[in-house]
Amino acid sequence: MLRFFLLSALAALALAEPKYIEQIPRTRVVGGEVSQPNAWPWQISLQYLSGGSIYHTCGGTLMRFWRTWRVVLGDHILNTIDGREQFKTVSQVYIHPNWNRNDVAAGYDIALLRLTSDVTLNSYVKLATLPPSGQILPNNNLCYITGWGRTSTAGLPSAALKQAYLPSVYHQTCSRSDWWGSIVKTTMVCAGGGANSGCFGDSGGPLSCLVGGRYSVHGVTSFVSSLGCNTIRKPTVFTRVSGYVGWIQGELMGRREGSRRGSPDI
Repeated sequence: MLRFFLLSALAALALAEPKYIEQIPRTRVVGGEVSQPNAWPWQISLQYLSGGSIYHTCGGTLMRFWRTWRVVLGDHILNTIDGREQFKTVSQVYIHPNWNRNDVAAGYDIALLRLTSDVTLNSYVKLATLPPSGQILPNNNLCYITGWGRTSTAGLPSAALKQAYLPSVYHQTCSRSDWWGSIVKTTMVCAGGGANSGCFGDSGGPLSCLVGGRYSVHGVTSFVSSLGCNTIRKPTVFTRVSGYVGWIQGELMGRREGSRRGSPDI
């Protein structure tokens, strides 16, 4: 089998100094409920080793160094082993060439991780489906965010994987001056804007949306408002996966940077 790749938001991955997490609006699941075990089998936990202990730092999506990273697949309750988990290390990180660590609002908040060993697909670990290149969600499309992030802005992380219903918000609405304004780009997806949201520890995880009768990963959790995770009219902002399908496919095929790779497929 192939050594699969994972989508992860660089704002949470913190491939350079961890200060980025503190310098950008934070991302974390507020509201919602604990998911059924392995209901979202493409969700992964990205963890790191520090002082002999393993810590969850953000989420990610199963697709096809300053620290020692560990990827946990098939997980539901952190730090509890039930036999469904698979533990992998990371051999290579592919960062989008236009990513600017000092300006997360510029977009390109996406990375691919290559695992050091093969993943075994089963009923607990499955590949995510990606949307067609350039596909735009309609307003109020059914979507769910999943993650182990904080359950409130000043709260504690969740030990069990949570899910929260976040309907998509059309770009024309999300970019209004009383919403996110010009901070939100067309290469991003907004979802939520009410009581439910992402929060710290959810970054890099998937926004899974029901389109055509099946769930596809349309977003990679990127940021929320510094005023609070679930601030009204400040929906959680995601990297729009359909805007980067060309780049993802190029990396998966092993192509090197070309003249077109730095630009998303709008």
